[in-house]
Amino acid sequence: MSLPEPSEPSEAAALPDPVPLYGPGYKRDPYPLYARMREAGPIHRVLFPSGVTAWLVTGHEAAQKTLADPRLGKNHDRGNDRWRERASIMPEPQHSQLQVHLLHQDPPKHTTMRRLVTDAFAPRRVEGMRARFQEMADALVDAMPEEGADASAGSLDLVRCFAARFPFQVLAEVIGLPPHLAARFRREWGKVVAPVGPADPGRPAYEALLRELQGYIAEVVADRRGAPGDGLLSRLVAARDGGELTREELDSMIFQLLVAGQEPVTNQITTAMVSLLCRPDALQRLRAEPELMPAAVEELMRLDSAFELTTWRFLAEDADLHGTRVPAGDSVIVSLCAANRDPERFPDPDTLDLDRAQGPHLAFGHGIHFCPGAALARIELQVALGTLLARLPGLRLAVPEEELSWIPAVLGRGTAELPVAFDRPGCPRGRG
Repeated sequence: MSLPEPSEPSEAAALPDPVPLYGPGYKRDPYPLYARMREAGPIHRVLFPSGVTAWLVTGHEAAQKTLADPRLGKNHDRGNDRWRERASIMPEPQHSQLQVHLLHQDPPKHTTMRRLVTDAFAPRRVEGMRARFQEMADALVDAMPEEGADASAGSLDLVRCFAARFPFQVLAEVIGLPPHLAARFRREWGKVVAPVGPADPGRPAYEALLRELQGYIAEVVADRRGAPGDGLLSRLVAARDGGELTREELDSMIFQLLVAGQEPVTNQITTAMVSLLCRPDALQRLRAEPELMPAAVEELMRLDSAFELTTWRFLAEDADLHGTRVPAGDSVIVSLCAANRDPERFPDPDTLDLDRAQGPHLAFGHGIHFCPGAALARIELQVALGTLLARLPGLRLAVPEEELSWIPAVLGRGTAELPVAFDRPGCPRGRG
């Protein structure tokens, strides 16, 4: 299905039905559209690039209620035929073997599976690893001058040299992925979460990546079974061998950890850095007052979240949702980015305010599906941003902001590359 490029409607124009959520203009800056949708009402029918339609919730209050609504389930079995025709397009047998992870489960199965991972991401545990994460960040910065496109001028792609590497190194340490397996992980495997329809010319390459990733997961399971340790991966394999998980649930949980456990942090580093690089006064203040970093990370996630939209939710029967009748099995999605810029919740929401005190954002979700790795992600962002600001003097964009390439992901937000320049290799080490 070939979709027309969405036009740029005027502020006074009525919203189309469905509202198209695709195109370079939308991905570059979705916030004007989200503002118009919030003003028009809390829920709208939207159209995704795959051709699937869904119901999108936009306001903060409506988003919070939707995320905690017990009528809405995550299991794909709830989806109707209209949704399944275009949205549930991972081929078999991989769909049945890799898509039964936490994000697609409801209680009581969700409760049991979540309990298996929470200890690994407990705030006290990951805080105790902060010094190790700092070592990793410093090592990546130490290597930057040799890896940049123009080492003498300090020009480089911050995604390739840092943002795509640091989160995976941290994740491997936290979940107990041994170095010999971590070294073989391919970042391209993360692309399998992006929908590629059966008629798409990229479908064969997509299916090849999917099979490669599934083979890699099988190697991880065999390795941890043969040489068990005390890490999360070993505990999950033990849970499978003890009958707490099926083979499909084990593989799906490892799939989720490897794909969803790192790419969103990569994207959040890029969105945060773009926000700071486009606001030099805020960047300079944060560099001068590093004690502001924890609060700054929260504000940066509120302003531009890597989790732009949630994954699907479904009603078991036709029901009213925020004044609109939603059919059973239609997909319901929440725009976390739109909720986090709701002026009724956050005054002057489009401003980066390092002193903001309006309370928590929804960047990690809400309710029983609140991100279990939130504490780890917060520390990763504090270390990453603190290290980059402290060790790269004169850090600035190397291209105009409008030339940045935003990833075409349906649910996520970030830049594919982030060309930056800085004055010289930075010292001292260890700030973050």
